[in-house]
Amino acid sequence: MVVNGDKINFPGGGTHFHNGADKYIIALARMLKFPDDKLNNGGNIRNVLDVGCGVASFGAYLLPHDIMAMSLAPNDVHENQIQFALERGIPSTLGVLGTKRLPYPSRSFEMAHCSRCRIDWLQRDGILLLELDRLLRPGGYFVYSSPEAYARDVVNRRIWNATSDLLKRMCWRVVSKKDQTVIWVKPTSNSCFAKRDPGTIPPLCSSDDDPDASWNVFMNACITPYSGKMHRQKGSGLVPWPQRLTTAPSRLEEFGISAEEFQEDTSIWYFRVFEYWKQMKSVVEKDSFRNVMDMNSNLGGFAAALKDKDVWVMNVAPVNASAKLKIIYDRGLIGTVHDWCESFSTYPRTYDLLHAWQVFSEIEECGCSSEDLLIEMDRILRPDGFVIIRDKPSIINYIQKFLIALRWDGWSIEVEPRIDVLSTSDERVLIARKKWEVSTI
Repeated sequence: MVVNGDKINFPGGGTHFHNGADKYIIALARMLKFPDDKLNNGGNIRNVLDVGCGVASFGAYLLPHDIMAMSLAPNDVHENQIQFALERGIPSTLGVLGTKRLPYPSRSFEMAHCSRCRIDWLQRDGILLLELDRLLRPGGYFVYSSPEAYARDVVNRRIWNATSDLLKRMCWRVVSKKDQTVIWVKPTSNSCFAKRDPGTIPPLCSSDDDPDASWNVFMNACITPYSGKMHRQKGSGLVPWPQRLTTAPSRLEEFGISAEEFQEDTSIWYFRVFEYWKQMKSVVEKDSFRNVMDMNSNLGGFAAALKDKDVWVMNVAPVNASAKLKIIYDRGLIGTVHDWCESFSTYPRTYDLLHAWQVFSEIEECGCSSEDLLIEMDRILRPDGFVIIRDKPSIINYIQKFLIALRWDGWSIEVEPRIDVLSTSDERVLIARKKWEVSTI
């Protein structure tokens, strides 16, 4: 993806136009000594967290390399940059690096990236770096491009020395340093922690600290050690992309889901999505979808079925199923945790397609308002965008009453889908399109 006139920083200093982006990516691959100077490292680098991402240019240039970045911008003066990134069709989101954990499970990313992101990594005993430690897989990389890494003045030297000292105590080590960029790697075992002096700060987290808890959970200034159940192989022992998408990850065992059940789930969603597209074929224009959201992602089957489409999917795990988000990331997909009784942190008119499977049934059980959810979906749905709602017949009948008021009556169809093992009860599918015209009220 190329946007004429876009700029990006890369090692060696300075700001360059987009023809320098590939040089930056190649430079990183060379610093890491990856084969053929490819940053995806044969499919082993798939999920990247780009912190303080600006207009998400780094994430944009990773897409042709089969690398999926969650581009995260602070919820402050950078808000409009994320809006621009989403308009470009680049996976990105607003986030707050403050007191609470980011809404992702542990060991979700092979790499974290910060290029002039102006984040104070040393604040509060390095709690933000410890949050990156929670999110990185064993052997994961932290790419840091900033004046602190190369400037010789007193202030930058002091920050660099303090940062290096903290990361050394966290058992991270420098694997490469060139010009303004340094790359650290996270350890793959607990052996280094045992060699630290007693009382070393930051301490190890207690055994009752759940590293996967991420919704409304305060950050903790401690290091999450590997447990006996954790897979300590580099990259969590996952197969390379794209095989990763359809290979049953080891963390399925935590949910009592077998590899056979995982494969069946994948097959069912391929069929379901095929049926959706067959119903929509007559009204969907080519290349009209780019930003897609699955509002109840489960194991990521819906997103996996869209692999050959030129789209990206924000997989949303409801709070009561937040742990399953780790399966999403193990498949090489991206997502977030969210409570659909609240508004979603994004801009109006952000997504081209919303898929809601049993979402309305679940929020009704929580005592929340279906009307409020419909209004929220309308807010984030672009004009001419589509909603696919799969739920109980009573829910579908109820929603049908609001289509005209919502202006979702540009086109609609209701069908009775084939029963499968994922259908907990009788279901209906409602597909509707939002009208383009703007109200004159």
